[in-house]
Amino acid sequence: MDMSYAMVGPALVLGLGCIGSAIGCGIGGMASHAAMSRVDENHAKFVGMSAVASSQSIYGFVLMLLMKNRILAGELPPLSAIGIGLAVGLALMLSSIYQGMCAASGIQAAAKKPAVIGMCLAALGIVESFSLFAFVFALLLI
Repeated sequence: MDMSYAMVGPALVLGLGCIGSAIGCGIGGMASHAAMSRVDENHAKFVGMSAVASSQSIYGFVLMLLMKNRILAGELPPLSAIGIGLAVGLALMLSSIYQGMCAASGIQAAAKKPAVIGMCLAALGIVESFSLFAFVFALLLI
């Protein structure tokens, strides 16, 4: 097996998932900071909402480990791993970024009207489901 590109797929799924999580958490974190400067309550909930986009990096990490082991065992061709890693990594990245945007708007809404925080969390869960779909589909492919 040519090891020069064998681990590209696992690296892609982890790297793209982590990039997306960093961007998504950054977007949510900035909104959280802005809201905390204006209101005196729900600070922990704002921080929690801003961190929801971090889960995609965990999915990427798990897939990276599983893909690496399958490649080394000769059960997953490196070229297939690159395709899976790129497609799923992009799905994780975009889900994280949009989850951060959704968190930012939810934080702003909850800062103005605290009663809506539960509905805002529900919207974050809906966005999360797409990264879970990508994760499960990757598990089926590898």
